[in-house]
Order: sequence, then C-alpha cells, then structure tokens
Amino acid sequence: MQVLVLGSAAGGGFPQWNCHCPQCSACRQGSSRAQPRTQSSIAVSDNGEDWVLINASPDIRQQINANSQIASADGARGSGIRAVVVTDSQIDHTTGLLILREGLPLDLYCTEMVRADLSESFPLLKMMTHWHGGYRQQPISVAPDAEFTIPQVPGLRFEPVPLKSNAPPYSPHRNDYHVGDSIGLKITDKTSGKVLFYAPGLGELSGDVLAALAQADCAMVDGTLWQDDEMLRLGLGSSLGSQMGHLSVSGEQGMLALLSPFQRLRKILIHINNTNPILDPDSPEYAQVCAAGVEVAFDGMLIQL
Repeated sequence: MQVLVLGSAAGGGFPQWNCHCPQCSACRQGSSRAQPRTQSSIAVSDNGEDWVLINASPDIRQQINANSQIASADGARGSGIRAVVVTDSQIDHTTGLLILREGLPLDLYCTEMVRADLSESFPLLKMMTHWHGGYRQQPISVAPDAEFTIPQVPGLRFEPVPLKSNAPPYSPHRNDYHVGDSIGLKITDKTSGKVLFYAPGLGELSGDVLAALAQADCAMVDGTLWQDDEMLRLGLGSSLGSQMGHLSVSGEQGMLALLSPFQRLRKILIHINNTNPILDPDSPEYAQVCAAGVEVAFDGMLIQL
C-alpha cells in the first residue's frame, strides 16, 4: 500500500489567506523554515497507479497537479483517481468534490449521516448530478465490524472507525453527536497485512480508537492544535479545540500522551492548524513532538506499507 499526503494542514491551509498570526506571517515573510501546506487530504493505492482519494479539500486541483502519481492518465483527459471516500461533511473535506466535476462520474463512499448533510444542509450531491450524472453514492456502514472494499483497488480493505468529533456548523447534528457524523479509517493491505489508521479529526478517546491504534502499523491522526485554548489566546477564534472536535497535541490528555504507549507504531500528525507551532521545525514544540517519536506530516509525503 502506498499512502500519499496531498494536504497536511487544517481548514484554511497554511498560511491561511486572511491570517496574520506569528506562524502565518513568518511563513509569508520567509523568516521561518515552516513550509506552506494545503488542506487535509490523502490518497491510497495498492499498485501506485490507481488511487482512492480520502477527503477532497478545496485545494484538490493544486494537489493533483503537484503529484504526478495521481495526475497521470493514458488519454487526453483523466487522472489516477478512481474513487473518493469522505470521512465527514466538513467544508475542508468535501468542497473539492465540486472541483472534481469534470471527472465525473466517480464512486463516492460515505456514511448515511454524511450523505444526508451533503444532500440537504450542504446539497453538493444534488448539484453534482448536472455533471455526467454526478457521484455514484456508495454507503459506508458504521455497524460493528463493518468493512468494505473498493473494486478499483482490490488489494485494500477499508474498515470505518466511528469518531467523536463535532459535525460542521450547517449540520443538524452540530453539538449533537450521531454515530457516523465522522469516521476514521483502518486500511489494510491484503498482501502485506500492514494497516494504516487515518483519523484527521479526533475529539475524544474511545475503545474503538484504542483498538485501531493497537492494530495499526502506521497512524495518521489529528494534530490540529498544540493547546486546547490556542486560538482563544491568539484572538483568532471563540471556541476551544475540544469544542470544535479536536484533541490538543500537548497535555496529559493530548495526542502525544495518547500515542505514547504504542511503541511499534509509526505515528504521524496531520490536519495541522496554521496556529500550531509544530509547523516551525525550529520550535521547541516541534522538538517535543520529535522526541516523542512522532512525525509531522507534510504535503507530498509518501509512505509505503
């Protein structure tokens, strides 16, 4: 299995277009070694040619053009993208579905809760029917031990892991959790037996999450904020990270502490907010992450499992 990081930042990317926090300003000015990042998305393949896109960010056009693995095609038009999975209905994970309209039809895998949001509150799926019939909707069950395969990548097996993370502001489930609002994915290479656990939005620890971490060889998990009140302290928001559905990276109950017992696991933080100091490789926070045996994802990162 090949795992390609298309975008490693949280919503808004890095630097965010209207943000002048110390992180974004230093990146624009070139006064730090922090590198720009697009919004969170990965792609997976069992052969390096046929790819499943997992979350479609608003930056998907730029991401495809930056990665020859998924931009290539045999004909006058096309790409290596064979299907799309979305893990929630957040703007930064679904707006790219609009950008992909020239490549429709495509199979789109999502839970019933996400399908409802994308049909009613943010009626993207209805709009897309005007382009070659739109997305062929494929349901993801969140029943215990549910799994699914995608015909275009037959060497991979996908298992949804329900996550407790807040639904987007336009969802009727905002601050009212329903199973299926957000999922992580366990992706198994049927040949090697290697397992990736992908959870870009993780707001609360659960038995399902612990089990997925224990079974995985590589985990790419929520690295949104360094501290829960980070955006409040910088005057850039009115909510805690936990209220938005994100565990902080630091602290006794943070992501580094959560990951520490899993010694054999390759651990990677993804979905990193523009305010998070781990984006600066010269920061003490970045050094703390590295000392914990954890990596910070970057755009174009390629992982072989």
